[in-house]
Amino acid sequence: MDSTKNLPVAVIGAGPVGLAAAAHLLERGLEPLIFEAGPAAGSAIEQWRHIRLFSPWRYNLDAAAVRLLEGTGWTSPRPTALPYGGELIDNYLTPLAALPQIASRLQTGARVVAVTRQGLDKTHVKNRDTTPFTVRIEHADGETRDHTVAAVIDASGTWSRRNPLGTSGLPDIGEDTAAGRISAPLPDVTGRDRSEFAGQRVLVVGAGHSAANTLISLADLTKDEPDTRILWAIRGASAAKVYGGGDADGLPARGQLGGRVRRLVEAGKIELHTGFGIASLKALESGVTVESVDGRTLEADIVVPCTGFRPDLDILRELRLNLDPAVEAPVELGPLIDPEFHSCGTVPPHGAKLLAHPEKDFYIVGMKSYGRAPTFLLATGYEQVRSVVAALAGDREAADTVHLELPETGVCSTDSGTSCDVPAASAAKASATAESGCCATPEPVLVGFPTGLAHGRSGTNDS
Repeated sequence: MDSTKNLPVAVIGAGPVGLAAAAHLLERGLEPLIFEAGPAAGSAIEQWRHIRLFSPWRYNLDAAAVRLLEGTGWTSPRPTALPYGGELIDNYLTPLAALPQIASRLQTGARVVAVTRQGLDKTHVKNRDTTPFTVRIEHADGETRDHTVAAVIDASGTWSRRNPLGTSGLPDIGEDTAAGRISAPLPDVTGRDRSEFAGQRVLVVGAGHSAANTLISLADLTKDEPDTRILWAIRGASAAKVYGGGDADGLPARGQLGGRVRRLVEAGKIELHTGFGIASLKALESGVTVESVDGRTLEADIVVPCTGFRPDLDILRELRLNLDPAVEAPVELGPLIDPEFHSCGTVPPHGAKLLAHPEKDFYIVGMKSYGRAPTFLLATGYEQVRSVVAALAGDREAADTVHLELPETGVCSTDSGTSCDVPAASAAKASATAESGCCATPEPVLVGFPTGLAHGRSGTNDS
């Protein structure tokens, strides 16, 4: 970054990891320029403010951000309390974004539509590493502007791009035309979105903790709206993995979640359909017909997609990236988090070295750094940006010295409901996974979701 040291560093996204990156940049004497597509910091979290996190406050606060807040009259939340998404915004992100040091460098309503090198497309190599970046922004006022920056930290998350309902990574036949019958992920069915669900036939698709939260909320809704019918479709042959570790789970809130869903299914409050991989949807005047690959059909008024998310890589088309072909994470990180083989969430601490791309001074951090992998740790994102900022500041020793203190949870499962069981065909890789600590070491706290935190994250629809 030496040749462009007088230029700011672009931070894409003003969620927890993006604002943490800005705080670390300020501590290092670097100038952040933060672009947030929504109207305020934490806009993605605002859409699921009604969801409670599994992990206590102590693991949801970044150290550099806290140092900025200290001395301003800000009161740190009780470390052992479990916050809701709304509390994370109101008691942490909003005060942090309001600090003069952050507010003066934060542009809201600023959607990044492209990142490139100034005057160079991705085919040109001469002087590439010393050429500044151009970040193109569509602003809420309708104007498009280019910004010249020294480096780019992409902490934009994955909330804006959910996985399709189908089994092949593509939208199902009819999914687009049935869009009016498909809700947003994690709707507030007992609050803001109540009228949309009350008295309806609701089909929840997916088997992660997002699905579990939605199912429980729908069950609560039926207490006042008994005509509401709850259907649940999963691709797997059993929901046992969703039910989780129960009392053995070191995160009690998560163990209780799975236990409640199990009891609701056993009591007949939730109609579970296993082995239901969706093949097509057909919108009707009175609802939507959902057909499985084996020919079974379900009728619903509204479908809730709890199928996970994937990164938006379109904005990065002119950059030289090195991504894992399966999960679309940085190539060295991909094998550590691939849910086909690594299902415990026990990812080693990692930083700039592991997150680097051929494009010098460009990094993807936070939830987006995990690509399509289903489990992300908010504390992991904070350590990522601490290391990345140290690398940008030229402090390689600090960048390469990564560490992460996480709690023991006592069970081995990810948000996608998987365990350390792997397909028999993957026995060799399973052995390597076991030796690396999968199920041998305690699982870190799960706080992954759209912007890299939350109650848990539904990764794939066949969890």
